[in-house]
Amino acid sequence: MPHDRGVRRARRAAVIAAGVVLALAAGACSSDAKSSSGPVGTTSPSTTIARPDGPAATFAGPVTGGKGIFLGASTPAEPALQAAGYEEAEYTSSGTATSYTSSGDLPTDGTWSLQPGDTADYVTRIVVRRPSDPSKFNGTVAVEWLNVSGGVDAAPDFTYLQDELLRKGYAWVGVSAQRIGVEGGPVAVAVPGTEGQGVGTGLKGIDPARYSSLHHPGDAYAFDMYTQVARALRDPGAVNPLDGLQVQDVLAVGESQSAFTLTTYYDGVQPLTQAFDGFMIHSRGGAAAPLTSPSGYIDIAGSLSGKPTTLRTDQAAPAIVIETETDVLSVLGYYPARQPDADHLRTWEVAGTAHADAIQIGDRESTLGCPTPINRGQQVFVLRAALQHLRDWVVDGTAPPHADPLAIDAAATPPAYVVDGVGNVKGGVRTPVVDAPVDRLSGIAGGNPSVICLLLGSTTPIPAAQLATLYPSSDDYLTKYTAATDDAIAKGFALQDDRAAMLDDAQPSRVG
Repeated sequence: MPHDRGVRRARRAAVIAAGVVLALAAGACSSDAKSSSGPVGTTSPSTTIARPDGPAATFAGPVTGGKGIFLGASTPAEPALQAAGYEEAEYTSSGTATSYTSSGDLPTDGTWSLQPGDTADYVTRIVVRRPSDPSKFNGTVAVEWLNVSGGVDAAPDFTYLQDELLRKGYAWVGVSAQRIGVEGGPVAVAVPGTEGQGVGTGLKGIDPARYSSLHHPGDAYAFDMYTQVARALRDPGAVNPLDGLQVQDVLAVGESQSAFTLTTYYDGVQPLTQAFDGFMIHSRGGAAAPLTSPSGYIDIAGSLSGKPTTLRTDQAAPAIVIETETDVLSVLGYYPARQPDADHLRTWEVAGTAHADAIQIGDRESTLGCPTPINRGQQVFVLRAALQHLRDWVVDGTAPPHADPLAIDAAATPPAYVVDGVGNVKGGVRTPVVDAPVDRLSGIAGGNPSVICLLLGSTTPIPAAQLATLYPSSDDYLTKYTAATDDAIAKGFALQDDRAAMLDDAQPSRVG
């Protein structure tokens, strides 16, 4: 059923604010962490992990009625899903979840030892996007911890990964893991123009006719609710949201606030449950999400002010961490938590990227009032390559390539990026728009930005006179841009499937 105008506005606001956080991270500094050197290599597939028994969610549905499935997105997913032969449906997920406690301070090396705490009943929802033809399913489910920073559930990583998910036959499941997405609660950032649109009221406030049966007891139980969904996707009961698809691997995916929670999950919960085969942790901050009181909300300000915490390196399930310029030195403060690659860990810091960008915002940039044009980097292509590498890592043990970190002057106060002649950062994962540039692309916003604009970075055109010194002609520019594209693909940081789309980003009309 079609959504009314208010619901559509709330969806847009959710993605505009997805990943937006409440306060600035402390300007702590650390020494540069260098990536491990050496060839890509292989490791043992994590599908051999022995999973302890534990409670699984009970699915019911599909959910119908009300205004239809609500999920924040800058552009509707339905046309792409239909073109790819995918179905979308919604189900409730219920059970009794456990909270987690710690007997002491949590170590900053990630080697957490958590104990079960209180239990509480819950009823949340999941959104499922699956191939209609079972023969098209590749056996892997990407389970996204939905982002609630904008006051409602949003799926920023589906937006970035959509093309790769659909063309490769993944199933995708979005989980309403946090209380604010279901019951409503404090909004990290209020977006102008969304007052009265349901932001902060949760699914139950946005569409009570559809979602009134949901019940979220508090974010202390969110981690086990997420676990129980993963278990039930492997071995569903009477109702199977994947409609009989045979699941082989389950990946955990989350961006921004959800990456904070996945950091906590990876360090403390995964060792107890072994529920996931691999993790894509996108735009985490320096700290992990704190454990919370049984009925409370995850404290994002507490996450930002917490101690820098690395990911533990003794896990069988591999993790790939993708960080933008904004994440490393700006708002989220990842820099003090940098760590070397390990047998089951890769970190890719992507040059010329921001926490959120034009891909995530869609055509809504003009409504935000940012003082400078927002970032138009190419993290989308790097994220898609990371997903394929993570799946290969899980399925056959082929590990992703190592990447150099972004170049940082650690002696500066505060630490600052080392930039090239046009102002683009050196080091990191390279894409053609930074190696054959016509713009200075940054994760740092210009002017006097609002909190939203702070996360959207900036795009500053390179003056024509400087472009003329870089490229004698538009043909020369295209040659260099194409070579940079092919170099990114050859190094494994972009996919051959995306080559045409990357070349479409070239702007020869601005040269010569």
